[in-house]
Amino acid sequence: MVTFLPTRPGRLADVPSFERGIGGAESNVACVLAAAGHAVRWVSRVGADGFGDHLVEAIGGYGVDVSAVRRDPERPTGVYFRTAEDRDGDAHEVAYYRAGSAASAMAVGNVDLAAVRAGRVLHLSGITAALSDSCLALLRELTAPSPGRPLVSFDVNFRTSLWRDPDGPRLLLDLARRADIVFVGSDEAAAAWGLDAGPRAIRDALPEPRVLVVKQGTQGATLFERNERNERNEGTERNEHAQHPRPATDDTITFAPSLHVDVVAPVGAGDAFAAGFLSATLRDLPARARLRHGHLMAAAALTVHGDLGTPPARDHADRLAALDDATWGTLRLGPGWTTTPVTRAQEEVHHP
Repeated sequence: MVTFLPTRPGRLADVPSFERGIGGAESNVACVLAAAGHAVRWVSRVGADGFGDHLVEAIGGYGVDVSAVRRDPERPTGVYFRTAEDRDGDAHEVAYYRAGSAASAMAVGNVDLAAVRAGRVLHLSGITAALSDSCLALLRELTAPSPGRPLVSFDVNFRTSLWRDPDGPRLLLDLARRADIVFVGSDEAAAAWGLDAGPRAIRDALPEPRVLVVKQGTQGATLFERNERNERNEGTERNEHAQHPRPATDDTITFAPSLHVDVVAPVGAGDAFAAGFLSATLRDLPARARLRHGHLMAAAALTVHGDLGTPPARDHADRLAALDDATWGTLRLGPGWTTTPVTRAQEEVHHP
């Protein structure tokens, strides 16, 4: 979608002007991953209109391959307006104008499935599932067990305003249980599934994914990762999980606290976290580093206006992610931090 960002805080009724930007969970992740140096393709549908032109050009400008994006001559590009306040606050407003949009018409028959499945990782979002019956069917197709399926990453992204179907939470749970990597906020799990007893309860409800990341806001994030010896017969287990759910035993559990961040705009952090974690996953980094790279990318988004921040250079992020726990806990990141070199004191923690 095209995003319209307010020029100042206040109610939508009171804000006099907005700045145009780009938005969308999957495209945000794609842009951050491309900016971080990965080869990324974004597959979607946009209208044959000026807003569609802007999305394709802007996302392509990040280095994302947009060759598989289809233009719809009959449906418009979706847009939305939002207030500047945190979406978890009472003052936050979002006005979506994407009913009947080109993206909501995505379906198994009009998307290049070969292009979608060509990468090492396929990242999907629960927001897409909420747009229409055809979008939900598409996500079911892409998460279905199949030979040669890429690693499927799924961000639950539960948005109550998007789900008109009361079964939305159950549908999201079903999709998540078919994925390999799942991201979910503890607040989302409580709102969607009534799971408010902590990360362990969420893992018990989602035993199938090989990797589960529970985001706990300013506290940090917990990673549940099934040990390799439980990977045998993975495809068969996915096919049968609905009838015989497997308990999430023998996990390796890793927690990484969040960073102290001087927040400029509290949007885009979840998508950036997913991109940072996936980037580190593609690089085969260890568990703590994957979580820390997620936190660093989230901090890049939180310290700019709009959904997308400039990622830190890879060596910069690697040095920060490798800090000892005490030094990590003292970091405080503010606007411009991604272009500020790591201090000599921080480097000497690891290179005396």
